[in-house]
Amino acid sequence: MPHVITQSCCSDGSCVYACPVNCIHPTPDEPGFATAEMLHIDPVACVDCGACVSACPVGAISHDSKLTPAQLPFVELNAAFYPEPDGKLPPTSKLAPVIEAPVVYPRAGGPLTVAIVGSGPAAMYAADELLTQKGVRVNVFERLPTPYGLVRAGVAPDHQSTKRVTRLFDRVAAQPGFTFYLNVEVGSDVTHDELLEHHHAVLYAVGAPNDRRLDIAGMDLQGTGTATEFVAWYNGHPDFDSLPIDLSHERVIIVGNGNVALDVARILTSPPDVLAGTDISDHAFAALRASKVTEVVIAARRGPADSAFTLPELIGLTSTCEVVLSPEDHALVDRDLAAAQDRLTRNKLEILSKLADTSTPVTRPRIRLAYSLTPKRVIGDVRSEAMEFTVTGTDEVRRVDAGLVLTSIGYRGKPIRGLPFDEEAAVVPNDGGRVVDPRLGAPVPGSYVAGWIKRGPTGFIGTNKSCAAQTVHNLVADYNEGRLRDPVHKPSALDKLVRSRRPDMVDSAGWKAIDAAEVARGGDERPRVKFTAVPDMLSAAADSRGSGFGRRLLAGLRR
Repeated sequence: MPHVITQSCCSDGSCVYACPVNCIHPTPDEPGFATAEMLHIDPVACVDCGACVSACPVGAISHDSKLTPAQLPFVELNAAFYPEPDGKLPPTSKLAPVIEAPVVYPRAGGPLTVAIVGSGPAAMYAADELLTQKGVRVNVFERLPTPYGLVRAGVAPDHQSTKRVTRLFDRVAAQPGFTFYLNVEVGSDVTHDELLEHHHAVLYAVGAPNDRRLDIAGMDLQGTGTATEFVAWYNGHPDFDSLPIDLSHERVIIVGNGNVALDVARILTSPPDVLAGTDISDHAFAALRASKVTEVVIAARRGPADSAFTLPELIGLTSTCEVVLSPEDHALVDRDLAAAQDRLTRNKLEILSKLADTSTPVTRPRIRLAYSLTPKRVIGDVRSEAMEFTVTGTDEVRRVDAGLVLTSIGYRGKPIRGLPFDEEAAVVPNDGGRVVDPRLGAPVPGSYVAGWIKRGPTGFIGTNKSCAAQTVHNLVADYNEGRLRDPVHKPSALDKLVRSRRPDMVDSAGWKAIDAAEVARGGDERPRVKFTAVPDMLSAAADSRGSGFGRRLLAGLRR
């Protein structure tokens, strides 16, 4: 097998289209692509051309001779996706089918102009798809002074290769017709209706920013919170830089066992030297260096066969961290392994079955995976002291002492002012990205969605590429068929409107100044040292104007 896809796979699909022999699957047009945990290279069909390596935006593809010891399990994982050879080679006669870019038919009212709200992966992939057509204009609005959403504030700092996708987003932002309006909040600084007056369409790619909350007694105590908040804290999100995180206790409990839970557990148990060369926030790094945590318990209500984490993340975790199971949980793994039929589930269970048990001497902070535990309550007078669980399906109660309890049980989108909202699914009702008013059963003119606010919190970074492409195709079709009204204002009027409402708006030059300043702060030892306070970001952005007047203006606005 000349080339191998590893843990960092984002399911972008760019490698699929670059491959000249169609040996990377599932492709975006195949069943299962949207839910695949990663893509796989066929070892028989690969011709060692390296086209996929160049196309991958996150550096997830390596030659088999260059794999690290931690990446070696992915050789077998890639090969196992394909059936045993039966004398016939896999199809290698043609490129994988490429979804053609939507063709925009120019009209007298001026070029297609689209506002995109949000600047994460779904937003940037949508902008990229739109800007394949000459003359199209895209204005991206983001409430923070920095773009790229969860790639900046959600991807773990020790996963720097995954963050490389921002290089692609930087190239998108540099294209003619692209404009950033950062530090601008749609809904307060400028309304949905006002955006429609300046654009043919408004596309929302705002994700699912709210946590699903665990409704049990004690979750309002100090020392309780959500894994999402903790992730934002260690990634330097300005809304969470002062989160009161106390790591002076020996044990942390994380309820839920998806990939985010694994990220948090890994960061909590990683040696400081591992984190020292990352872009982790300074305040988080200081707290982790002084941490007294020796064990992180990842508690799941269901059994091992229903584990929510992906196989690549499990492989990555067990290759770098001390991960253990109790004897009771080893018995559950053995039970599920004996009954497992699905190959992916069997692969996960086989890795779990090889983990050490809790009797192993503790020589470094460790992670304990715990199963069949249903949360009952958090115990404590003022702050968390322990958590009580019932053994799922029984009345047996188990207590686990912990000074910090974090929940990681999913996400919810939040309503967007001026658009319908499905409270149960926590998404904006839509048909292929076209916002639909359920009362009328008809599209809401000029309104579109992409990403998690469209489909719910599923998939990975790259899954947003095909999701955004579907929305953009429908948007362009509506434009070509005359369903979108022309803007009522000249293009220059938008900039005047936004700056009148938000004088400290950050444009592309301002973001480049923030980015350059953070990278310079990192020096030769770290990829960057982030600004974690908005005033500091605005001060760095003001430097792009080349005058002390801009800095004085921003200082006055902050008073």
